[in-house]
Amino acid sequence: MNWNYYDTFITVSTDCPVDRGIVPPDKKSGRTKPSIEFELVSKHPYTYTQEDVLFEVHVRHKGIPEEELAAKGTQVRDEFFQKPMACLRASMLPKKYGWGIHFNAEGKLALVPVESADYQHFIDGDKGNVKVLAAMRNSKK
Repeated sequence: MNWNYYDTFITVSTDCPVDRGIVPPDKKSGRTKPSIEFELVSKHPYTYTQEDVLFEVHVRHKGIPEEELAAKGTQVRDEFFQKPMACLRASMLPKKYGWGIHFNAEGKLALVPVESADYQHFIDGDKGNVKVLAAMRNSKK
Protein backbone atom coordinates (compact mmCIF):
# COMPACT_ATOMS: atom_id res chain seq x y z
CA MET A 1 0.00 0.00 0.00
CA ASN A 2 1.24 3.49 -0.82
CA TRP A 3 0.59 6.09 1.89
CA ASN A 4 2.01 9.01 -0.09
CA TYR A 5 0.29 11.99 -1.68
CA TYR A 6 1.39 13.37 -5.06
CA ASP A 7 0.79 16.87 -6.49
CA THR A 8 -1.35 17.66 -3.45
CA PHE A 9 -1.66 20.58 -1.05
CA ILE A 10 -3.12 20.12 2.42
CA THR A 11 -4.56 23.37 3.77
CA VAL A 12 -4.77 24.22 7.44
CA SER A 13 -7.96 22.98 9.05
CA THR A 14 -10.95 25.29 8.96
CA ASP A 15 -10.83 25.58 12.75
CA CYS A 16 -7.06 26.07 13.07
CA PRO A 17 -6.55 28.45 16.02
CA VAL A 18 -3.62 30.43 14.56
CA ASP A 19 -3.30 32.79 11.60
CA ARG A 20 0.41 32.20 10.96
CA GLY A 21 2.74 29.21 11.02
CA ILE A 22 4.29 28.70 14.44
CA VAL A 23 6.96 26.26 15.59
CA PRO A 24 5.41 23.47 17.69
CA PRO A 25 6.80 23.43 21.21
CA ASP A 26 8.33 20.45 22.98
CA LYS A 27 7.19 19.35 26.42
CA LYS A 28 9.37 19.21 29.51
CA SER A 29 9.04 15.43 29.29
CA GLY A 30 10.51 15.37 25.78
CA ARG A 31 9.87 15.83 22.08
CA THR A 32 6.35 15.99 20.69
CA LYS A 33 5.33 14.41 17.40
CA PRO A 34 4.51 17.83 15.86
CA SER A 35 7.92 19.24 16.81
CA ILE A 36 9.68 16.21 15.29
CA GLU A 37 7.57 16.49 12.11
CA PHE A 38 8.35 20.22 11.92
CA GLU A 39 12.09 19.71 12.43
CA LEU A 40 12.31 16.97 9.79
CA VAL A 41 10.34 18.77 7.09
CA SER A 42 11.38 22.38 7.73
CA LYS A 43 15.09 21.52 7.70
CA HIS A 44 14.78 19.24 4.66
CA PRO A 45 11.99 20.46 2.33
CA TYR A 46 11.10 18.12 -0.51
CA THR A 47 13.36 15.38 0.91
CA TYR A 48 10.84 13.09 2.61
CA THR A 49 7.62 11.40 1.54
CA GLN A 50 4.68 11.09 3.92
CA GLU A 51 5.70 7.48 4.61
CA ASP A 52 9.24 8.61 5.44
CA VAL A 53 7.96 11.28 7.83
CA LEU A 54 5.46 8.99 9.57
CA PHE A 55 8.10 6.32 10.11
CA GLU A 56 10.93 8.66 11.13
CA VAL A 57 8.68 10.46 13.63
CA HIS A 58 7.72 7.07 15.08
CA VAL A 59 11.38 6.03 15.39
CA ARG A 60 12.43 9.30 17.03
CA HIS A 61 9.37 9.60 19.29
CA LYS A 62 9.73 6.01 20.55
CA GLY A 63 13.52 6.28 20.76
CA ILE A 64 14.17 3.17 18.66
CA PRO A 65 17.94 2.71 18.60
CA GLU A 66 19.86 2.80 15.30
CA GLU A 67 21.33 -0.61 16.14
CA GLU A 68 17.85 -2.16 16.26
CA LEU A 69 16.89 -0.55 12.96
CA ALA A 70 20.11 -1.78 11.35
CA ALA A 71 19.79 -5.31 12.77
CA LYS A 72 16.17 -5.79 11.69
CA GLY A 73 16.50 -4.13 8.27
CA THR A 74 13.13 -3.19 6.81
CA GLN A 75 11.22 -5.36 9.28
CA VAL A 76 10.59 -2.49 11.72
CA ARG A 77 9.28 -0.26 8.93
CA ASP A 78 7.13 -3.04 7.45
CA GLU A 79 5.62 -3.80 10.87
CA PHE A 80 4.95 -0.10 11.45
CA PHE A 81 2.91 0.21 8.26
CA GLN A 82 0.85 -2.90 9.06
CA LYS A 83 -1.09 -0.92 11.67
CA PRO A 84 -3.79 1.61 10.77
CA MET A 85 -2.64 5.20 11.26
CA ALA A 86 -3.60 8.74 10.47
CA CYS A 87 -2.05 10.53 7.50
CA LEU A 88 -0.58 14.04 7.68
CA ARG A 89 -4.05 15.54 7.11
CA ALA A 90 -4.52 14.70 10.80
CA SER A 91 -1.15 16.15 11.85
CA MET A 92 -1.13 18.99 14.35
CA LEU A 93 1.00 21.03 11.90
CA PRO A 94 -2.02 21.95 9.71
CA LYS A 95 -4.62 21.46 12.47
CA LYS A 96 -3.09 23.58 15.24
CA TYR A 97 0.16 25.25 14.17
CA GLY A 98 -0.75 26.95 10.86
CA TRP A 99 1.27 24.95 8.31
CA GLY A 100 0.02 23.86 4.91
CA ILE A 101 1.75 20.82 3.43
CA HIS A 102 2.71 20.60 -0.23
CA PHE A 103 3.51 17.24 -1.85
CA ASN A 104 5.29 17.50 -5.20
CA ALA A 105 5.01 15.10 -8.16
CA GLU A 106 7.51 12.75 -6.49
CA GLY A 107 5.50 12.70 -3.24
CA LYS A 108 8.15 14.72 -1.36
CA LEU A 109 6.76 17.31 1.03
CA ALA A 110 7.43 20.81 2.28
CA LEU A 111 5.73 23.08 4.80
CA VAL A 112 4.01 26.29 3.68
CA PRO A 113 3.03 28.86 6.34
CA VAL A 114 -0.62 29.89 6.17
CA GLU A 115 0.29 33.60 6.04
CA SER A 116 2.55 33.25 3.01
CA ALA A 117 1.93 34.23 -0.61
CA ASP A 118 2.83 30.66 -1.64
CA TYR A 119 0.02 29.32 0.54
CA GLN A 120 -2.47 31.64 -1.17
CA HIS A 121 -1.16 30.62 -4.60
CA PHE A 122 -1.87 26.96 -3.78
CA ILE A 123 -5.38 27.86 -2.59
CA ASP A 124 -6.05 29.95 -5.71
CA GLY A 125 -4.85 27.18 -8.03
CA ASP A 126 -1.88 29.22 -9.30
CA LYS A 127 0.60 26.37 -8.72
CA GLY A 128 -0.38 24.10 -11.60
CA ASN A 129 -2.36 20.90 -11.37
CA VAL A 130 -2.30 20.46 -7.60
CA LYS A 131 -5.13 18.78 -5.73
CA VAL A 132 -6.17 20.80 -2.66
CA LEU A 133 -7.37 18.97 0.45
CA ALA A 134 -8.26 20.39 3.84
CA ALA A 135 -6.63 19.10 7.00
CA MET A 136 -8.90 17.33 9.45
CA ARG A 137 -10.87 19.58 11.74
CA ASN A 138 -9.98 19.81 15.44
CA SER A 139 -13.60 19.46 16.53
CA LYS A 140 -16.42 17.35 15.13
CA LYS A 141 -18.86 20.26 14.70
